[in-house]
Amino acid sequence: MSFLRRRSATPAGPDFDVLAMDPGDWPGNLGAGLLPAPDGSCQGVFLRYDLYGGRGPAMIIGNLPQGSPARDISDGEVPFEVAQLLIALENEEDITVVGSEDIPVMQGDNLLIVRRLKLSESRISCVQFDRSDNVLVTIAAWDRPITDDLYTLLKPLPAELFQQG
Repeated sequence: MSFLRRRSATPAGPDFDVLAMDPGDWPGNLGAGLLPAPDGSCQGVFLRYDLYGGRGPAMIIGNLPQGSPARDISDGEVPFEVAQLLIALENEEDITVVGSEDIPVMQGDNLLIVRRLKLSESRISCVQFDRSDNVLVTIAAWDRPITDDLYTLLKPLPAELFQQG
């Protein structure tokens, strides 16, 4: 995937391309969050897509580069994006990962090996895949399945979206 590369110039936001759905393609509200490291570098980006009119997100997509502390989770622990989804929904249930399966998915001409996580809360769908630049993409959705056609909507977002102004 040639478009998934590290940028040569350092933008004001993350120093890697963020793969997600274009905000213009999403009918609801969009929020973005950066995970800063003490040295000011970006340790990840997550986008919160809200279809429910401020009553909680429908989906969170995270992009975590190699070395991000948010990627370090113990067995059974939910990914960062699932935890953020639960916080946004004000859901305090103790959710765990109970299994996973790897599924091949085509994204254009590229083959992705998508890891579908099975969670103790069946209303949460969660998938993960590694990009060619070692950024882990995690998609967590509330009360809606993640289908293969979602992967065709994913594309790099412009760096300007993450610049402070």
